[in-house]
Amino acid sequence: MNESLVMTILLVHAGSTCAMMGLIWFIQIVHYPLMARVGAQDYALYQHAHMSRTTFVVAPLMLIEMATAILLLWLLGPDSYLLTIAGLVMLVLIWISTAALQVPAHKGLTQGFAQRAHRRLVATNWVRTILWSLRAILACVLIVMN
Repeated sequence: MNESLVMTILLVHAGSTCAMMGLIWFIQIVHYPLMARVGAQDYALYQHAHMSRTTFVVAPLMLIEMATAILLLWLLGPDSYLLTIAGLVMLVLIWISTAALQVPAHKGLTQGFAQRAHRRLVATNWVRTILWSLRAILACVLIVMN
């Protein structure tokens, strides 16, 4: 395989992963905690807008990240195999966490602010925050190795 093509895919992968890491830290530290300060009267509308606008930003990045992670599993040599598998496993865990924990919490909040659902959202989002941070480190290591 063409080495420059592999490096391009590695860079696109690392870029999407690092972008998601930056976004998730912003969401975890700034955005999610501020949700509790939206007035009750406007909260349902706010939550619907949050979901649609966030999806518009993160869905392309997440899809690019997954596609390039799968490509790298196929393209990178045996020296990178364990790291590539580890990164893909972390990415699958992020997607599972998103589907099983964060999306249901967000959907619950579309009816209006609920302290318990909000606390659960903030607490469970640490899974994604930590995993995306580890993935960003891993993506940079893969670039250096290749």
